[in-house]
Amino acid sequence: MTAHAAEPTPTVPPMPERTPKALRAAIAQHTPHLLPDFDEHWRWAVADAYDISTVPAFMARWWGEFAVARDPKLDAHMADLHDRAEESTDLTEAKALLEEASHIRHEVQRLEPGQ
Repeated sequence: MTAHAAEPTPTVPPMPERTPKALRAAIAQHTPHLLPDFDEHWRWAVADAYDISTVPAFMARWWGEFAVARDPKLDAHMADLHDRAEESTDLTEAKALLEEASHIRHEVQRLEPGQ
């Protein structure tokens, strides 16, 4: 009998540098399903508006989106929290589920490039 190698555990890609260009490249490489929304939001919020003052808010939103989406387990957990909150008939339970999701969103904002 031959031994089979265990399936490799997918690694979570590191966070990119905190620039729109680096974040876009990371999204394109690791979470391409987010790219159309990223590009549309960039055009609407920054490029077409001719307003670079919106870049910090844009980066905060997409930093968090990528931070969650790059980790399949975390992404699934967040989807589960939202699904359970949506289906809950108990207001207290739904609120607790959404608070947990919000806490995770705040935590991923603290991630630094390379983490």
